[in-house]
Amino acid sequence: MQHWQIGETRITRIEELMGPLFDPVRFFPDYSAEIFEKHRNWLYPQHADEASGRIIASMHSWLIETPHHKILIDTCIGNDKERMPYRDWHQMHTSWLVNLREAGTSPEQIDYVMCTHLHVDHVGWNTRLVDGQWVPTFPNAVYVFSETEFNFWQAQRAHEDQNAFNAVNRQTFDDSVLPVMALSQLVEGEMDIIDDLLHVSPTPGHTPGSISLTLASAGEQAMFTGDICHHPIQVYEPHWNSAYCEIPDQAISTRRAVLESCAEDHTLMMPAHFGPAFAGYVHPTGDAFRFEFP
Repeated sequence: MQHWQIGETRITRIEELMGPLFDPVRFFPDYSAEIFEKHRNWLYPQHADEASGRIIASMHSWLIETPHHKILIDTCIGNDKERMPYRDWHQMHTSWLVNLREAGTSPEQIDYVMCTHLHVDHVGWNTRLVDGQWVPTFPNAVYVFSETEFNFWQAQRAHEDQNAFNAVNRQTFDDSVLPVMALSQLVEGEMDIIDDLLHVSPTPGHTPGSISLTLASAGEQAMFTGDICHHPIQVYEPHWNSAYCEIPDQAISTRRAVLESCAEDHTLMMPAHFGPAFAGYVHPTGDAFRFEFP
């Protein structure tokens, strides 16, 4: 289990899945085999799998332990969820909850759950199945969502388009968001939260209401960036979106702004899906950037 220390705050990665999960040709609309070859020296084998050609991705949450609070950032896919046609995520039975307990934390001890956005792989463990009902996994927590994001996906429930990803996210909203709304806090714009420990910033593009969370403690900083970058290749090629960015042009401008901010402030960037070593520092290189894993 991996840990990072930011001032007086301990961060632990809680794993759900990891491996060669996605075909880059489908995942990146601008995929180029030549670009992958250009980055071969750092891509393989940690971030791309030579045998399958797939990119290495991780599904994980971040557990933040301060002197006073326990906070979860994003809650992965979850168990027992109906997720067809995404069969690899359908009716999963992973050890995520066991991993959380092995990190020394029970669900009842979580004070805040913060979701960077409401896609299927960021909210699943918000709830668990008990006697046929979806109940909050973290009964004593405040669940923090972007109000813009919540309103967007609430409106999407009325749409019946044929896009499989949108259909799964509508199902996700029903089984992993609505059941916790009695415990929720909706936030909007720039704001500090939890005794000024965490700063919420709107970072739209991947979804209309995506947020990033900056942790500051004893002069050090970490930023939880959700899906601004799914994979380290997007640090080196910041104009590359994933196929799942709702507002493509805005996603590119947001990505560049976040990378510039992390580089300028020497902020530890903690994305939701990077493979080993999962988090690191951004450095400018000409009109792009490079990523340094500690």
